Amino acid sequence: MMRALFSVLWLMLLAAPAYAGSFAGTSGGASSAGSSASSGSTSGDDKLVLEARDDAAMFVASDGAIRGVRLESALRHLRERDPGSRETSDLQLALAILAR
Repeated sequence: MMRALFSVLWLMLLAAPAYAGSFAGTSGGASSAGSSASSGSTSGDDKLVLEARDDAAMFVASDGAIRGVRLESALRHLRERDPGSRETSDLQLALAILAR
């Protein structure tokens, strides 16, 4: 069971940049969130989102069953910072976090 979970997680991590890249092009929320990460900024906001990557990976791999505290905090932060991301699903935002 655990091996299968890690296999799925690994596959999702490999596929996430392509999926999140296409998502970023279609949504203002992910697009603006992604551009701040690629600008080289090391603000506390970006750090909060980057620290949620492990939680985001587990959320994606478990199909939403595992919701870590850091992921919840990052999702809240992204939605407060960018009103356009309020309509974005948790899964799409988790994939965008993984793509950073």
